[in-house]
Amino acid sequence: MITNNSRITYDINISVPVQKAVKAFERDIQNVCLESNKKGRDIYLNVDESIPAECFTVKIPDNDSIMISASEDLGLIYGIYHVSKYFLGVNEFWFWNEQVLEKLEGFEVPEDYFYESKPFKVKYRGWFINDEVLFDGWKKKDSDNMPWEMAFEALLRCGGNMTIPGTDFNAHKYMKLAADYGLWITHHHAEPMGARMFARAYPELEASFDKHSDLFRGLWREAIEDQKDVKVIWNIGFRGQGDRPFWVDDPAYNTQEARGKLVSDLMLEQYNMIKEQDKEAVCCMNLYGEIMELYRDGFLSIPEDVIKIWADNGFGKMVSRRQNNHNPRVPALPEKEDKSSHGIYYHASFYDLQAAAMMTMLPNSPEFVIRQLAEVFDRGADDFWIINCSNVKPHTYYLDLIARIWRGEICPEMDEAKAKETADGFTEDYCEKYYRSEDVKIASDIAELYRLWPLCSVKYGPNEDDHAGEQFSNHGARILASQFISSFDKEAPEKTKKTNELNWLIKADSLSDQVKWHTVKYLEGVKNYEDYLQKCKNVKAVLENESYTNGKALSQQLEDNLICQVKYLYYSYLGAFHICRALEICLCGGDSRNSFIGALEETGESKNIDYISAFYEAGLAKEAFSNGYKIMRSHEQGIWQNFYKNDCEADIKQSAYVAGSLMSYLRILGDGPHFYKWQRHFQQDAGGDKVHLILRIKEHLSDDEIFELMKA
Repeated sequence: MITNNSRITYDINISVPVQKAVKAFERDIQNVCLESNKKGRDIYLNVDESIPAECFTVKIPDNDSIMISASEDLGLIYGIYHVSKYFLGVNEFWFWNEQVLEKLEGFEVPEDYFYESKPFKVKYRGWFINDEVLFDGWKKKDSDNMPWEMAFEALLRCGGNMTIPGTDFNAHKYMKLAADYGLWITHHHAEPMGARMFARAYPELEASFDKHSDLFRGLWREAIEDQKDVKVIWNIGFRGQGDRPFWVDDPAYNTQEARGKLVSDLMLEQYNMIKEQDKEAVCCMNLYGEIMELYRDGFLSIPEDVIKIWADNGFGKMVSRRQNNHNPRVPALPEKEDKSSHGIYYHASFYDLQAAAMMTMLPNSPEFVIRQLAEVFDRGADDFWIINCSNVKPHTYYLDLIARIWRGEICPEMDEAKAKETADGFTEDYCEKYYRSEDVKIASDIAELYRLWPLCSVKYGPNEDDHAGEQFSNHGARILASQFISSFDKEAPEKTKKTNELNWLIKADSLSDQVKWHTVKYLEGVKNYEDYLQKCKNVKAVLENESYTNGKALSQQLEDNLICQVKYLYYSYLGAFHICRALEICLCGGDSRNSFIGALEETGESKNIDYISAFYEAGLAKEAFSNGYKIMRSHEQGIWQNFYKNDCEADIKQSAYVAGSLMSYLRILGDGPHFYKWQRHFQQDAGGDKVHLILRIKEHLSDDEIFELMKA
């Protein structure tokens, strides 16, 4: 058995990365083994040069030990985590999924156990910890590194070997820590070679290569020096100051030919600088956004052995991403006859201020992902996979799926029916791993909840991947409200100008057309997620029955992993729907469900517009968004304190602020400039509707206080 007295032993000098895996295994034993005097099998680490790199074997050489053999560090690390998972039941995302670990006196080890790992399907595979805003707000008191350490450990448990360790400053800050875990380092496509952005290093200068080529080259040399002691897959290229084309900063390059020539020349120069330091260095470059267009149009020249990285559109489809209103959907995979090295940049999480998902899971189905990745293999793009994992916790379901594919445990299928069958099997196994109970039906019931996830997502466009994440409701509602406040035509409301920011979504002639379209979509979201929540509550009620061992713990785990995301979406859509209702009342007139018009004497330009009903709808929007924020924060149990505090990208709290601003604007229109009419109607002893007092007899109420009186 493995007991609390089991130890990892070795008679070799082990590296820092292996030491970290050893410490993690020792922690795992403490987490699952009860105190006991029972002697346990020790785990012996053995170096066997005949085993291929990154592979390992596990066997039982005698009655006292378990032997893990590998030829190098990563093989030993993967072997240690295999033993932890297979014998102790500590799964890849045990920490992030808040797995309820079973504590026993010991864990049986079959005397004839033997395991030989296979080479990975993908050579370089890992996570880009991108838009990691929740990490930045969530820091354990004794270590700012904790989120990153647990992310790197989970990546290794998944069989990863590479990372971009954060965005911008974080990528530099956590590079050494990632290397200490044994991971290869690569770079954000906005920071070629991992060099500091020019605008960071020289904020007072114009970011023009023609004017400051020596300074750009100095930053590249600095990057090579800074990373000389870590394993690097060098990302070469040239972009603007941030995630955008360089010609935005240097408009002198106003033709595709000129842009392509500069990028090609600079990639070759960077390539040569790197190879001068290390002839065996691995280089890659991103065919992303504007760079892919240059490549497709024949304006780029790339050194032959550089890995070309193709990107999905942020929603899992291997086509070019939408940028603002530009969405050409150019296929983003190499031709089959192209036998050079290729890889992918794939999003389990995405941020686009339009319809993406970062706080919640990818809105497209596992079978859709399986079909897309099958095509990736079919096109030979298996040299390099970097997966945008964002803040890890919301995305473990899809990260687990992708890891099983890169390990070769799931063979992806392009056939839709076979992909669906594979996805169903994955979901059953995933839920059995993380929601283990003596009643196997519970895991199946939970698996059904996970299958509902993509089915409830709102479809906003004609393409199979056009399913909305939480940014669709939050950013969309804020865009509509902002346009209304800035452009409302009180004389001819129906002619209020549309916002061009939503041209990517629908063709419309006015803001009212845009609002009507969104109202339908947002109401669909409200209904979908309301039904979804009820199904979740039904399963929770079963779990919380006292007859289930660990039932309450599993119920909380389900709440913190899945239901919290469903609630985030429900309250986001509910708030967005009420924003649209408020705007519709003003833009379209009539048809208000909670009409207060007629209760008040309206005069002047407001007589035909029910501002007070619109105000009430805006109040309901603020209430919904605020409830969503509070419920999100209520899931910060124990070590997760403040995990959701820095929700600054979808930002449901900001949606509540905007709804509050809309309330104030509508009150100015309908109750200003003296602000006594509404209060007189709703507040007892404030004067009433029939007696029009020149002087007030009660202090002014806030917007929220007026809203609460209206609710009552």
